[in-house]
Amino acid sequence: MPRILYVIRHGQTDWNATNKIQGATNTPLNDFGRAQAKRNGEILKGELSTPNEFQFVSSTLDRARETMEIIRGVLGLPKEAYQSDARLVEVNYGDWQGHTWQELRAENSTPIEQRFKDPWRTVPPSGESYEEASARILSWLDSTSGNMVIVTHGGIMRCIHGHFAGEDYLLRPRMDVPQDQILVIENDVMRWI
Repeated sequence: MPRILYVIRHGQTDWNATNKIQGATNTPLNDFGRAQAKRNGEILKGELSTPNEFQFVSSTLDRARETMEIIRGVLGLPKEAYQSDARLVEVNYGDWQGHTWQELRAENSTPIEQRFKDPWRTVPPSGESYEEASARILSWLDSTSGNMVIVTHGGIMRCIHGHFAGEDYLLRPRMDVPQDQILVIENDVMRWI
């Protein structure tokens, strides 16, 4: 059955601004991130003539939920009347969360170097690989139907975008996924707005 997905990355956080690895850590939006969420809501308002006919689903992390609530407010929908699902949570970077890649590389540890060689399959200590996160999100997508607005995270968007684009798995973790644009997937064809 044909359907359309609007996939949105949460707005900026202070950790995004300072290049700290967030992963599954619960961090709030900053003011710039709130402005990005509002802008994405305005873009969506121009796209959706009947937003109440869409399912709205967010990651359970606060930065995604706040982004969703801002977007729904712009659309004139009840801010908290949406679903959340833990399968939309960001790739879990385990012990690397809260650090920058520069800090981790300075340690010159084997797992970090392995991660830069194979970012798809490398599992951070106490974390998960992109490959594992991709299986999680694609399983979730396969279990859904209908038109949806989804608010999630950069790593998860890379998994989704890479899957639909048929991109080489080694390149997927390096894809650019902006916080101020919306990925539209309509009948498996993608575009950015």
